Amino acid sequence: MAKGITRERIVAAALELLDEKGMDGITVRALAARLDVRPPALYWHLRDKQELLDEMSTTVMRRVSTALAQTAPGAGWRDDLAAHARILRAEFLLHRDGARMFSGTRVTDPEVVRAREPWFARWTEQGLTLTEADDATDLVVAFVVGFVIEEQEHRQSAETDPGRYSVTERDAWLGPDVPLVTEAGHLRDHGDARFERHLGILLDGLTARLG
Repeated sequence: MAKGITRERIVAAALELLDEKGMDGITVRALAARLDVRPPALYWHLRDKQELLDEMSTTVMRRVSTALAQTAPGAGWRDDLAAHARILRAEFLLHRDGARMFSGTRVTDPEVVRAREPWFARWTEQGLTLTEADDATDLVVAFVVGFVIEEQEHRQSAETDPGRYSVTERDAWLGPDVPLVTEAGHLRDHGDARFERHLGILLDGLTARLG
């Protein structure tokens, strides 16, 4: 076993590599080179890339859990879910491809999962069934993951290809006979305003459904 190499060091180096190269840049060879070890040394600590991604995502989710624990409870489950969504997005945005990295992973720290207990207790006391509370959480997480994947792809692609999302080029491509579609393209915004608007629509739907 390579001296000084720990699971924690490997995960930290992988997150650094993610920020520099994105998801496609995380390879055993690149990670071993960053840690100055031979690739087989990494397999003493992690079985494969999926286990590495699980640990990277767990690191992010620990930060989310800590931030949520430091957040005062809202007036109800809706406020709690909104806070969860905003914190989750902020943590994903700290890393290039942060949401893409998280998608499909499994949290490996039971304390991160256990942290949901007081939230579920509060929400069921407020009248939600446990199924409704769990579904609402899943829907918000899925929304944030999808939103940030698109948000980060748009931002990163625009850096390498400024014309990729040009509204002017899109207008010419569409032609003059679809004025509503063209106008809708001009209405499309990005970032915080769009996130808050979409989150509000989702929470309005949950409120209408769950009361």
